[in-house]
Amino acid sequence: MKIDPRDFRVAPGRKVQLGKRATRIEPVYKSDDEYQALQAQHVRKLAERQQLLYAHDRHSLLLIFQAMDAAGKDSAIKHVMSGVNPQGCQVTSFKHPSGTELEHDFLWRATRELPERGRIGIFNRSYYEEVLVVRVHPEFLDAEKLPLGDKHGAKFWHARYRSIVELEQHLHRSGTRVVKFFLHISREEQRKRFLERIDDPAKNWKFGADDMRERGFWKEYMHAYEDCLRATSTKESPWYVVPADDKKNASLIILQTILDTIDALKMRYPKPDAARRQELRDIRRQLMDEARMSLRA
Repeated sequence: MKIDPRDFRVAPGRKVQLGKRATRIEPVYKSDDEYQALQAQHVRKLAERQQLLYAHDRHSLLLIFQAMDAAGKDSAIKHVMSGVNPQGCQVTSFKHPSGTELEHDFLWRATRELPERGRIGIFNRSYYEEVLVVRVHPEFLDAEKLPLGDKHGAKFWHARYRSIVELEQHLHRSGTRVVKFFLHISREEQRKRFLERIDDPAKNWKFGADDMRERGFWKEYMHAYEDCLRATSTKESPWYVVPADDKKNASLIILQTILDTIDALKMRYPKPDAARRQELRDIRRQLMDEARMSLRA
């Protein structure tokens, strides 16, 4: 089975019904050995593309990961990171906003972490929390010190969607490609992974009462995600709903999507002009002269 990222892409403006989207599909690998081979192949290609991205120095890539708890964001990011040079990649995890961050607009803290040209930026959660978690728990808005008015109505959330879309349009025009992944896990699979975190002492730190409390808002989160995906998936900055019950399969889908995104940029290594070629010839001649002098000595 060949991976076609278009199968998971959310069409702009199209209604999203997560209940009708698969959380598990037929795997693209037939065995663990084949998975390891495919993973290594994708990782090697990503390393090559990252080097080209850095050398071309006209674009950057921003990867956004959103999901319910235990959907595998950390695992997916680890697999992406395994193929890139740490000097050309930065990962930012967004937690509850600090006091300083709350004194600014909701996009401020994320824009400070945007990748520079030639680099890959990864957001583990992002400004989308402000139309997901905050929508499910609108009481969080009280801490944001917003102007007085209706902070819970449809107009408010649509205004936030618009702010996000306009930011991503600006980034696209400036050379940053924004690719967004929603790791779509089933409620049953989350239950199993929560139990694993409880039963394995090495994973206890990953689980807390807050995780279980948020599970109780599953339906509310699904509605929030559906509205968000419909409103903010654009041609330039698409959302991909990745079936995440199988972490290995999800990893391969994500890697292929990243590779296709970079390849679409049609980048190439810079070609030296005449002056640069002459400079390189002069330096080469100096190095060869050093070698001959060393042999005579």
